[in-house]
Amino acid sequence: MVEEFKQKIAGEITLSPDPGKTIRKWREEFGLSQHQLADSMGISHSVVSDYESGRRKSPGVAIIKKMVESFIKLDEERGSPVLSKYIPEYKLDCILASDEFPVGVDMNTFITSIGGKDLNPEQVPSKVVYGYTIVDSVKAILSLSSEDYMKMYGWNIERALIFTNVHFGRSPMIAIRAHPLTPAVVVYQKPDAVDPLAVKLASLEKIPLVITDLEVPSIVEKLTALKEVEN
Repeated sequence: MVEEFKQKIAGEITLSPDPGKTIRKWREEFGLSQHQLADSMGISHSVVSDYESGRRKSPGVAIIKKMVESFIKLDEERGSPVLSKYIPEYKLDCILASDEFPVGVDMNTFITSIGGKDLNPEQVPSKVVYGYTIVDSVKAILSLSSEDYMKMYGWNIERALIFTNVHFGRSPMIAIRAHPLTPAVVVYQKPDAVDPLAVKLASLEKIPLVITDLEVPSIVEKLTALKEVEN
């Protein structure tokens, strides 16, 4: 699937009547600056600029291949948001839903929207939430590698990680504690119970730990409505 996607991009650039314009389209689709793309390719950013402006003739097959490889590599480092958009099957089985908010949502507004209860109310900071990912915690524990963990964060780490299939909540917080990236808020969906250790770990990370009794479709519906209000 990924190889087919690479071929699609490469073919579009190669066959385009304006290759530079097509390169720019894909670079912007991947959310990259000319500097980021050039650094990944090991070339000067002025070369990328020259290709996009037409000051250089259309790049050859080798350059286009290197460019497309860089698009994919950088996207995977960010959690594969573009790959997941164009290849829905690419999403990890443990990720049930994810989305981005066009503007930041106030933390208290976010918590209220999902009928949440904050177990660490003193930890509610003046942060905003820029997106969410709903994760099956058991599947994540069984299948996620350290590299795959990044895919939960999408475009922005200032997001809510919402865990389903939670028994006591220790494992998700231990994983978050062990990883250098920290979400804006952690939510447990209908946990069986919440171990005090999970609450303590959230407190140490200075992030709210929230529980909600809403079902996953309702959470998605509430957050979609919240996204539309904030847009």
